[in-house]
Amino acid sequence: MANNALLDWLMEQPEAERHAHLRQMDEIEVAELRYHWRLWARKEQLPPEGDWQVWLVMAGRGFGKTRLGAEWVRDVVQRHPDARIALVGASLGDARAVMVEGESGLLACCSPRRRPRFEPSLRRLTWPNGAQATIYSAGEPESLRGPQHSHAWCDEIAKWDNSGQRAEQAWNNLLMGLRLGEKPQALATTTPRAVPLLQRLLADDSLVQTRGRTQDNQSNLPARFLRDMQRSFGRSALARQELEGELLLDIEGALWTRSMLEAAREPVASADPVRTVIGVDPPASAQGDACGIVVVQLGTDGLARVVADATVQRASPEKWARAVAATAAAWNADRVVAEANQGGAMVESVLRAAHIALPIRLVHASHGKVARAEPVAALYETGRVRHVGAFPALEDQLCGLVAGGSYQGPGRSPDRADAAVWALTELMLSARAAPRLREF
Repeated sequence: MANNALLDWLMEQPEAERHAHLRQMDEIEVAELRYHWRLWARKEQLPPEGDWQVWLVMAGRGFGKTRLGAEWVRDVVQRHPDARIALVGASLGDARAVMVEGESGLLACCSPRRRPRFEPSLRRLTWPNGAQATIYSAGEPESLRGPQHSHAWCDEIAKWDNSGQRAEQAWNNLLMGLRLGEKPQALATTTPRAVPLLQRLLADDSLVQTRGRTQDNQSNLPARFLRDMQRSFGRSALARQELEGELLLDIEGALWTRSMLEAAREPVASADPVRTVIGVDPPASAQGDACGIVVVQLGTDGLARVVADATVQRASPEKWARAVAATAAAWNADRVVAEANQGGAMVESVLRAAHIALPIRLVHASHGKVARAEPVAALYETGRVRHVGAFPALEDQLCGLVAGGSYQGPGRSPDRADAAVWALTELMLSARAAPRLREF
């Protein structure tokens, strides 16, 4: 059977000699070629040389990070039959669906003769040579306290839960248990986001890095996908992060920072809502800016939560009004707060024409966007606002509002940020009369 040494040697031969050797191989040997990663991998998908402990692969979506991680684990298994490997995902579901059972996961990458036995109830994979891997959730840091490992593959570390410093706790517990074998190693694969854990890793001089773009893997991606991504996102901040693999850092003096937003994030709302308000920032014209539509809820715990961004692009008054109406119905909103500087009567009449049967409050901007946003930013700083999930476009705009300066974020206007500010102001900062008892 063709072994790794033979295949490595084969790759180094001139094309004519390589073809001659291929013709002499039997069916089993030829079948093995499909699973010889070094034959198909791009150079940047192969492990770095040297004595390293942590290898970070930070690249855009579609770069091939999952396949890289699975193949690195497979190589570890072949070289270390006694390996004990930690597979850490943002959740157990993510780890299983992507790292183990995904199209580029471990089960798909291993040849049938060397495929591991997966025991979901034990969260364990066992290879024919005895090597084992165990699945963990970064959302449960304590599960990594105690177990020992020789190697670890941590997937999408920028997606790990940052509330209560869970992501950093999970990483710390993993490193403390990475003490088996002569040279323990950890691989972290991720799309970049300026979360505390990723910034901490990048500040470590001993870290080995690989950077990459979605475009690097164009031979394995549909041409239409690449064209659509370029047409839809261009050089926007979202494209630079998700496609170019660029880590977007904070703008000096910005009211919101990436770390602040990550600290405010929670995967699901941890309290029931008692009020729901929709903030609307209408565009001056259908050919101009987007209509910002953001849904914010006040929870029973007194915290505000951004739960949806329903912003519509280049919409006529009728279209954005229908979008507001649909959003209000979907979220069972109590009130719509809309900026009326672009013609208050028109804004209200357009919303009423869309059959919005709930209170509409028109607000007039007496201060600039940045000044208006400062009290809302203070709510984030004191931990009184949460983001349920991720809202990249909205968050890019929030991070572009600079104290004492002009807007420096993507697009001409922070329409989404304005809508969020209006809604949060209504929920958290508006003076409300205290309830009174009436005598009869």
